[in-house]
Amino acid sequence: MIKSLSTFITKFFTIFVIAVAVLAILIPGPGTALATTKIGTLSAVSLLLMVVLFGMGITLTPSDFKRVARNPLQIILGTIAHYIIMPLIAFLLVHLFGLTGAAAVGVILVGSAPSGTSSNVMSFLSGGDVALDVSIGLLSTLLAPIMIPTLLKLLAGKWVHVPFTSMFFSAFQIVVIPIVLGVLVHMVFKEHVQKVIDIMPFLSQVAILVIILAVLSANSKTVLAVSTLILVPVIILHNLLGYLLGYGFSKLIKMKTPQQKAITFEVGMQDSALASTLAISFFEPASAIAAVMFSVWHNISGSVLASVWKNHTDNTPH
Repeated sequence: MIKSLSTFITKFFTIFVIAVAVLAILIPGPGTALATTKIGTLSAVSLLLMVVLFGMGITLTPSDFKRVARNPLQIILGTIAHYIIMPLIAFLLVHLFGLTGAAAVGVILVGSAPSGTSSNVMSFLSGGDVALDVSIGLLSTLLAPIMIPTLLKLLAGKWVHVPFTSMFFSAFQIVVIPIVLGVLVHMVFKEHVQKVIDIMPFLSQVAILVIILAVLSANSKTVLAVSTLILVPVIILHNLLGYLLGYGFSKLIKMKTPQQKAITFEVGMQDSALASTLAISFFEPASAIAAVMFSVWHNISGSVLASVWKNHTDNTPH
């Protein structure tokens, strides 16, 4: 039943995201309370994100890492493309639209985030190379504790103080530890863990929706302000240019069609849940608005692109 429910949510995830966004704006109370709740030293939002990343880790086995080691070039190139293209687009758009303060920091934080988990779904739906997609997503996520504070310091340092060390350890705690724990659980319990794996997509989807609810509720008073609406074209351009340049890069290095699709989604879709979590933890709440807007938009654009592409696979992944 849970697997069927997960499949249903995946199919209509964009609609669920929009519904949660509307709910957060109309009835912000519960989400705001959740956004300000702490359990120990971690916020409730951070713990929810850790559930998502534990879900990623528990599906992985040592053979997945061996596969990455056997054919690393495409994975490394895809990850490099992601961490060059998206932060630079964010930086250029911030200056083009004259953004400053929390808005600028939020856009650059989204641009500095690793690949989003939704890209795996979009790659699958479009007939892309899912193994390549997952591998790039994993590598970019594991590098996030280093890349996010480094890119923020370089690109957004003039607007905000970036606490490099504390952000590194926070990202490491939120990102790397749950993934490693998930891999260890899979290794120790092996076939017994399959039932847990079956329900993790459902738990991850629910957790992402609750994160969106919490962050958007906390910013419900400012998200529809005229000063905030300037972020809409910035977010749309950031995402679409990411797709375009990611696709162009994959064509330039002569990848086959399924790999081109994987790279396009991996470059253009960001882990907006991680970006919003770090924004709430280290900067003004308003810096999380860009991440939430991106989360809503990239699920819409990704679904449309996957639908357009799904009948255009002329090579099999290798």
